[in-house]
Amino acid sequence: MRLRSKPVLCNYYVTYRCNAKCSFCDIWEKPSPYITLEDVQQNLRDLKKLGVQVIDFTGGEPLLHREIDQMLGMAHDMGFITTLTTNAMLYPKLAHRLKGKVDMLHFSLDSAHKETHDTGRGVACYDFVMESIKVAKDLGERPDILFTVFKHNLHEIKEVYQTITQPNNLVLILNPAFEYNTVETGERLTEDELEYLSKFGRRKGVYLNEGFIQLRRDGGNNVNDPVCKAASTTIVISPENELILPCYHLGTQSFAINGNLQALYTSKAVEDLKKQEGRLPACEGCTINCYMQPSFAVEINKYFWKALPSTLKYNYAKGTWKRLIV
Repeated sequence: MRLRSKPVLCNYYVTYRCNAKCSFCDIWEKPSPYITLEDVQQNLRDLKKLGVQVIDFTGGEPLLHREIDQMLGMAHDMGFITTLTTNAMLYPKLAHRLKGKVDMLHFSLDSAHKETHDTGRGVACYDFVMESIKVAKDLGERPDILFTVFKHNLHEIKEVYQTITQPNNLVLILNPAFEYNTVETGERLTEDELEYLSKFGRRKGVYLNEGFIQLRRDGGNNVNDPVCKAASTTIVISPENELILPCYHLGTQSFAINGNLQALYTSKAVEDLKKQEGRLPACEGCTINCYMQPSFAVEINKYFWKALPSTLKYNYAKGTWKRLIV
């Protein structure tokens, strides 16, 4: 049973440019412009009309955009829940400008050890994460640590939890790595490793969407009975101010927004593409977290029930539920 027909989330790519070269991502390899403040203002108005509740300003590295604080402030003032993930290299410099504008601020960290983390990210950013934690806390902000889980760093979760997130009273978000296009993430987690991850996710101060674990146990999205509702739950906007469908990672078509996102999103051409969500050949076996999370939230099935406890736990801890009922 479908609970919600309106989109929940907007993944707003402010640029594809990045000051890191993560081995599990190919976004930084793309040439890219930056979005304009004028387009953001118009698109936010239309996103509000379409019923979107959460705006994820993403990239690339979103803090490379010189007007990111203004965009976050605009979205926050309009009542959207705002979220931003950063490698933290620029956060200390911009922290005062961002204060109070990001509801869910995530610092990426994949190891408790500087050399290991920096190697995976292709740039020295570990020290910036440590500095950013202190700066954010001094400003009264509540950042999270986003840990991308691979087979090779599964054993480091406990150390990050014990030495970094718990002492600093931060939420540790466990984000299982996913493959897409030609990006490789190494061997998939075994059943025993998924079980370890699942048990760790039940600890105090840890968030793991249990739906992600169940989906991996099931072999990912099934095109004959798709769990993915990417196109109808998530609006993806590119740095070129285009609507991308059905999702960024597997996007097959893009449409120029031209100042009228609402009309475009409800047009016949887009509606026809929405009907293909989760059913395209490239969708088979997909486990892309950023589209599965909103998909789990809109339809009652086993993934909905798997995801619900951890989702409630995180939103209660962060207090974001209060903004959803205002």
